[in-house]
Amino acid sequence: MIGWNADQTALRQGLGRWCEELSAGHLERDAEGVFPRDEWKLVQGSGILGLPFDEQWGGLGQDLLTTMYVLEELGAKCRDGGLNFSVATHMVSTGVPLQRFGSRELKERYLPGICSGETIGAHAISETESGSDALAMRTTATRENDGFVLRGGKSFVSNGPVADVFVVYARTHPDGGPLGITSFLVERDTPGLVVGAPVGKMGLRTSPLGELHFDDCRIPASAVIGRVGSGFLILDHVMKWEILCSFVITTGQMRYRLDRCVEYAKERVQFGRPIGSYQSISNKIVDMRIGLDTARKWLYDTAVRLTDGENVTTDIAVSKLLASESNLASALAAVQIFGGSGYLTEYGLEKDVRDAVAGPIYSGTSEIQRNRIAAMMGL
Repeated sequence: MIGWNADQTALRQGLGRWCEELSAGHLERDAEGVFPRDEWKLVQGSGILGLPFDEQWGGLGQDLLTTMYVLEELGAKCRDGGLNFSVATHMVSTGVPLQRFGSRELKERYLPGICSGETIGAHAISETESGSDALAMRTTATRENDGFVLRGGKSFVSNGPVADVFVVYARTHPDGGPLGITSFLVERDTPGLVVGAPVGKMGLRTSPLGELHFDDCRIPASAVIGRVGSGFLILDHVMKWEILCSFVITTGQMRYRLDRCVEYAKERVQFGRPIGSYQSISNKIVDMRIGLDTARKWLYDTAVRLTDGENVTTDIAVSKLLASESNLASALAAVQIFGGSGYLTEYGLEKDVRDAVAGPIYSGTSEIQRNRIAAMMGL
């Protein structure tokens, strides 16, 4: 595994004092299912939102690996899974494509707010009918005069109900395939953009999810990120970062859960012995450890290869599969280890299960990842 230098370790350790405050009241917030504005302000104060962005925009200028290392600690120390998910979504959905592909004008106008968290970001990719098939999107951006007109709608927009800006992916050429999609930066108050109310969901409840509707939504040509037709290339870059950053947070959650189960298995006595002495329990905990270590290795090794400019199509898919499915298995095992207590809301373990169920679905379903790996094998 990678060795971490003193600066990286200091960044990670410095996050700890914030996370205790971020975690306070997380069960009540989950039950209410509302975005935690006060806790978001604490996240702003920690500086974590600026990790991977250049200092000229107010960021910390850290590389991908360091960003992941700190985000893993967020997952381990902050018990609000929805808030953690919103942090990763905000950082990756808008800041990453803006810094990599945005014009100087777009960077100057929006990146400082993204880095500070004053401007909350989201991206609008999925549609009800197209799902994981991004190329089947129906939202269009038609060139008119000196700008574009957006028509259509997006669903499953994480951070959508509270976002100030959206990176919107739309079709600019009906028959262009991957080259027919363009990405745009759209402000919340743009005429013709209707932001839907939060929708109820199973888990990650403090990360609001909603829909967007574009009714002749007019945006200037300067809102294009990159070039017209480069949207699929940008989306590919964003999704790599999304998987690595979102699921490294998941490994932090798995690490916390594993430690908790080990401690409980040593203390909980049944039939005169600690339950950890029974093979049926110890094997569950060992599997949790193997799932965690394997997911971490794949995520960090893939980040190294991505940074080195290698093709990581298969690596990203494997990493996403391992991290998401291991996290769900870990959460279910923890409930079983804690028994009846694990089923109660006060222990937070049933919430872990509800949060973990989303992992094999978002950022490309497990089925999609397996198909991608098979295709890379020539099948």
